[in-house]
Amino acid sequence: MPEVLVHIVEGRSKESKKALMKDITDAVVKNFNVPAERVVVQIVESPRDSKSRGGVPFDEM
Repeated sequence: MPEVLVHIVEGRSKESKKALMKDITDAVVKNFNVPAERVVVQIVESPRDSKSRGGVPFDEM
């Protein structure tokens, strides 16, 4: 059972996350030759103040 984790900063719409999960599932089905119902996609969302780049929190960028 392939499992894909996607880490993002919170704030994306439900629709965009659903579309992303569908696209990822389709790619795994195509490239790993497994049925879609075996693919697990999990989106892990972090608050903007809990993630940083270059030491600067995303909420300060």
